Amino acid sequence: MSRRDDRSEGERPLGRRRLIIALATITAVAGAGATVTALTADRDRDPQAGAAGSRGLPPATAPVTRGDLSDSSQKDGTLGHLGERKINAGGPGGTLTWIAPAGSVVKRDGRLYEVDGEPVRLMYGDEPMYRTLKTGDKGKDVRQLEENLAALGFTGFDVDEEFTAKTAAAVKRWQRSHDMKQTGTVGPDRIAFAGSAVRVKDAGADAGGGTGGGAGGGSGGSRLAPGDRIAPGSPVLTVTGSERVVRFELPVAEAESARTGTRVKVRLPDGAELPGKISAVGKSASAGEDPQDKTPKIEIIVSFDEPAKVKGVDQSPVTVELTGRTRQDVLSVPVNALLALPGGGFGVQVVEQGRTRDVRVELGLFGQGRVEVTGGGLREGMKVGVPDA
Repeated sequence: MSRRDDRSEGERPLGRRRLIIALATITAVAGAGATVTALTADRDRDPQAGAAGSRGLPPATAPVTRGDLSDSSQKDGTLGHLGERKINAGGPGGTLTWIAPAGSVVKRDGRLYEVDGEPVRLMYGDEPMYRTLKTGDKGKDVRQLEENLAALGFTGFDVDEEFTAKTAAAVKRWQRSHDMKQTGTVGPDRIAFAGSAVRVKDAGADAGGGTGGGAGGGSGGSRLAPGDRIAPGSPVLTVTGSERVVRFELPVAEAESARTGTRVKVRLPDGAELPGKISAVGKSASAGEDPQDKTPKIEIIVSFDEPAKVKGVDQSPVTVELTGRTRQDVLSVPVNALLALPGGGFGVQVVEQGRTRDVRVELGLFGQGRVEVTGGGLREGMKVGVPDA
């Protein structure tokens, strides 16, 4: 046997085996369902590595560390608001005399807009306000109205689906509180329903079929403004939910890592990090807008734990960190420290006292550019070979 072949396995050059591991590692990581991010580690260049190529020393080393390891991944997202809808004129029409300004938040019983000086107020509920409610009426819209009256302190009736004389009395008290004519009936010319508080996205909406006059008058793509004439059913406001949310897309193959309730962290444009959770996962996949990437993706919506702390304008770019699984108090090495062993499986090259030896390891969780390892007599602080940066 030649002198070259007589070298131990641990002293053979690493170039050929590093080529093997480049493919093997990718396969292992994909099988684990993890996304490996770039590693930023303190690599200690071996003081003898520069002149010891013939001795099999690696170009650089990294320490074996002990601690918590998470298979977190980061995704690009966009800051926005939940939902978007139009609020249409519900009465007989007339002149728009006031409209809630863009960016304002309208809560229960707040003014959305005014027609001929009479305000249309917001109440919470999923059923549309499609008729004038009066004594004797029954239905889900009656219950919604009664729930809102009760929430505002106008009680004295049973909250059910029947509009009774007691309901009418509560309506009159509500009308009196707003200096309205006390009729005991209420219709879409005075109330609009939405699921919760709304944020005004646009102070007005495309006039479309409106019969414009005043500053915003006209038809086709003009915007409504005080002084315009509005027709029944024409759009008056474009609103969203008042809650700040983040939207991002995830490849279908990674959907398992983003179930409803999954905890996340969101890094805002100002650098602040806020906790939240996934509140909605898309039901259908579609190709992304990037012409270079047509991978089917689903939309994910993130809600914040403390929405009041969220700063930033709509459509600002943010970073979402999916926490994933966490392994506590484990040994780990950089992913690129792994070697594909000749007999199968993986190992690492331990560097001690100017010499190297390959030891077999069992792999655990991948994450943050590292991989959990067990076996081989590894200890915290040991040095393992890695390619040069």
